[in-house]
Amino acid sequence: LYGRRSAIERIKKNPQSIKNIYLEERTLRPDVVSLAKNNNINIVYTSRAQFSKLARDIQSQGIIVEVDEFKYQDFDDLINQDDNRPTLICLDRINDPQNLGVILRSCACFGGFSVILPKYESVEVNETVLKVACGAENYVPVSLVTNLSVAIQKAKRRGYWIGATVVNKGQNLREFEFNFPFAILFGSEGQGIRPGLIKHCDHQLTLPMQG
Repeated sequence: LYGRRSAIERIKKNPQSIKNIYLEERTLRPDVVSLAKNNNINIVYTSRAQFSKLARDIQSQGIIVEVDEFKYQDFDDLINQDDNRPTLICLDRINDPQNLGVILRSCACFGGFSVILPKYESVEVNETVLKVACGAENYVPVSLVTNLSVAIQKAKRRGYWIGATVVNKGQNLREFEFNFPFAILFGSEGQGIRPGLIKHCDHQLTLPMQG
């Protein structure tokens, strides 16, 4: 992880996943240092040259956090909760890690969402995603499924309503009455949602735009 906000949110929510925190010697981060010490997390102070080698030209604000590999949530566990089932954000072939990071950050701000990614033809949660997410990964469960179509059908059997976002001719999102639990399907940056997935959706939704 890179940067102050990513470090702070990870220490607050998931300190056991942290192996080491690397700080450039000239960097003063008393808030991070205090949180780390309170959670018995090892801090390694490095020279400017050593830190630069670790950072690999990534903007890091003088902080790098070495963490365990990202852990995905089990999809069945998400949809089989007895109460407070999350609204699902299903992403069909999102390939830009920065887009995924922004989606996670937005979901964390609103609350009550989980993100579903297909295992193939999709970006996974990597360093770039985590940097853009600014700690949102600690608040938004992310599930990686082998087949998004199968996952959607599973969710429907558990009572989920499925909405597909389309550019044209969908129901006006501003006038749509949501039934919960709900899952929203977003398509890829260049091609949208695959037709085979749309056929499993209960609604098609469009956000009206003037331009």
